[in-house]
Amino acid sequence: MFKAGAGGTLTKNLYLRLRPHVERAALWLPTVPPIAEQDKRGVGGWAVSVKVPSADEVPKDPFCDPDHPLEVTFQEVSAAAFRIRDSLMRTPCTRSDMLSKMLGMEIYFKKEFMHVTGSFKERGIRNTLLKLTPEQRKRGTITASAGNHALALSYHGDKLHIPVTVVMPIISPLMKISRCRQYNANIIVQGANINESPRHFRYDHPDVIAGNGTAGLEIIEQVPDVDAVLVPIGGAGLIAGVGCAIKYVCPSTQVIGVEGESCPSFTKAMQSGKPEFATINPTLADGLSVPLIGYNAYKTAKKFVDKVVTVGESEIALAILRLVEIEKAVVEGAGAVGLAALIGNHLPELKGKKVVVLLCGANIDTAILGRCLERGLAEDGRLINFQITVSDRPGGTAEITHLLMKSGVSIRDIFHERAFLKSDVFSVRVSSAAAILNIQNSKDVFLSLILQVALLYHIPRYGRMGSGSCIFDAPLSYFT
Repeated sequence: MFKAGAGGTLTKNLYLRLRPHVERAALWLPTVPPIAEQDKRGVGGWAVSVKVPSADEVPKDPFCDPDHPLEVTFQEVSAAAFRIRDSLMRTPCTRSDMLSKMLGMEIYFKKEFMHVTGSFKERGIRNTLLKLTPEQRKRGTITASAGNHALALSYHGDKLHIPVTVVMPIISPLMKISRCRQYNANIIVQGANINESPRHFRYDHPDVIAGNGTAGLEIIEQVPDVDAVLVPIGGAGLIAGVGCAIKYVCPSTQVIGVEGESCPSFTKAMQSGKPEFATINPTLADGLSVPLIGYNAYKTAKKFVDKVVTVGESEIALAILRLVEIEKAVVEGAGAVGLAALIGNHLPELKGKKVVVLLCGANIDTAILGRCLERGLAEDGRLINFQITVSDRPGGTAEITHLLMKSGVSIRDIFHERAFLKSDVFSVRVSSAAAILNIQNSKDVFLSLILQVALLYHIPRYGRMGSGSCIFDAPLSYFT
C-alpha cells in the first residue's frame, strides 16, 4: 500500500492513475514519493510498500507551509473582490421577520447557498484560478474532495477552460460525483473516505482565503450596523477571510465561529495554540468535518474571532427544519450551524442585537434531508414515539387509535409485539410513531394516554381490558 499523510493510504492503482495528473497539475504538489519497493505476495499478486514521508521528504508548498503560515490581509481580500466582481453573483442578505420574533433578535441570513454550485466555495476557487498564469492554466489543477470544493473547482475550471482532476472517496454522494462530471472534470473515485484520498487540496491557500473573505465585505455593505456575524467553521478558510474583512472595516462587530460537537477542530486549535488533529464523528454537518484546520487560516483567524461555540446534532436538525419551514430554504447541516447556535441558546448575549447568520451551503443529499427533517420534528416535539401494553382482545388497540384520533394525531407507524412480553398472553405491546400539531398538543396527547389508558387499564387482575402500562419517549418537563 501507499501511505500518504497521517493515517491515509493510497492503493497502487490509484497512485499510477494519479501520477500523470500530479506531475502536470498547477495547484497540487505531489505528496506521494516514488515507488520504493515491490514485493511478491501470493500467486499473481503483488503490492508496493512506501513508508510515510517525513516532513523533510514531502515537497514543500511555499503557500501552505505549516512551519511558516501566511496571514491574509485586507488588501488581498479587497483585491479578490475586485477580481471576481463580474464572475459571481452578489448573494442576498435578507431579514427574517418570523425568526427574529421567535428568537428575540434581529436576524439576517447571508445566503451563500445561492451560488451556482450551492456554496461559498466558488469565491475562493474563482479568485485562485483567475490568478493562475497561462502556463499553469494549461497544465491544469488537481484536488481531493468529497463535496463543495470539488463542485466549485469543476464548475469554474470548466468555465475558464482549465483541466480539472478530482479524487473523490467512494462515500461521496452520487449526486455530487455526477455534477462534477457534468462540468467536464476528470473524476477518480477511490478510497473509503477523504482520509484515503490525497488530502492536500489547498483549501488553505491564501488566495482561497482572500476570495472567501469577499462575503464579509458584502455583509458589511448590506447590513452596515451589524452587531455580530455567525460563521460556520470547517477548515477555517471562511471565517479567516470573513473575519479579516469585517474587523478591518468594522472592528466593533463580533465575529463568532460555530462548529459541530462531532469535530471541534478550531476549538482544539485554540486550546493548544496551534492546529491539531481532531477526532471525526458522524454528523449532519459533514461539510464541517475537517480533522485539521488550515495553518494559514488559523494564523489569520485567531486574532479576528471573538468567540467559538459548538452545537449538537439535534440543534442542527431543528435549524434545518426551521429554515425549510420558515425561510423556504433547503440548507445542508454545515450551513445551518449558525442558526442552530441561536436556537440552542448558546449566545444569549445577542438578544436584542442585529445578527447576520452565514448560510454557507445547500448541497444536501435528498435522503439525508428527509432524515434531518424527521429528527427536527422530533426535537420540536411534533413527532412522538410511545409504547403501550394493552389487551389483545377485540377493541384493545382500537381504543388507543380512537383516543389519538380525538386528539388530532396522525399515526405514522404502528407495530404490535406479542412474543417478547412478560405480561399475560392476552396482552400486546403497541409501538407507534405519530405526528402532532405542536409541543402543547404533544403534552395533551401524553397526558391523555396516561390518564385514560394507563390508569384505566392498569388493574393487574380485574381490569376488563387486562393489564396496561405505558413507556413514553418524552422529556420529563412535559409533565411538570
